[in-house]
Amino acid sequence: MSERYKAFDAEAPYFITFTMVEWIPLLEISEFATILIDSLKFCVRNKGLSIYGYCIMPSHVHLIVQSHKNPLGSTFRDLKKFTSSEIIRIIKSNEKYSEHLITFHDRAELIKRNKYVKVWLDGYHPEIIYSNKFFFQKLNYIHNNPVVSGLVSVPEDYYYSSARNYAGLDAPLEIIFESQELNRIR
Repeated sequence: MSERYKAFDAEAPYFITFTMVEWIPLLEISEFATILIDSLKFCVRNKGLSIYGYCIMPSHVHLIVQSHKNPLGSTFRDLKKFTSSEIIRIIKSNEKYSEHLITFHDRAELIKRNKYVKVWLDGYHPEIIYSNKFFFQKLNYIHNNPVVSGLVSVPEDYYYSSARNYAGLDAPLEIIFESQELNRIR
């Protein structure tokens, strides 16, 4: 993996992105999105993860996060491993998703490491948040992602986005608002 895509500063917040193989839009199905949401909640409670912003798109995830306990790389390696096994478990138990299992098997065969299935693409592409301006640039990007993709007309209408948190609406994940935490560390 490129040195460009590693989280070197353990104390810093990062903008990260991770994607399903073949950009399969499984996360548009609430059953699969819930696996990811529950896993992120686990990481907040047990692995010291702070979430400042998020958007769970149908085939990929954008987050602004910081880890206060574990390295981001190991946190997201574990999250992707767990969510992969849960996604595969559901796919195997429901015939209507069987086409995706074939794709996940095929992608695994392309890897030299002996893997059975591959649900997520490698990496999480961390970009350090080096200023408040960059923070808001990335936050606006992730909040507008569903609008640009044609899923909603305004960011806060997309349920799986922290745009709802910032608008004071019901949302699936709790966040730390930028003014409470990010300014304290920068």
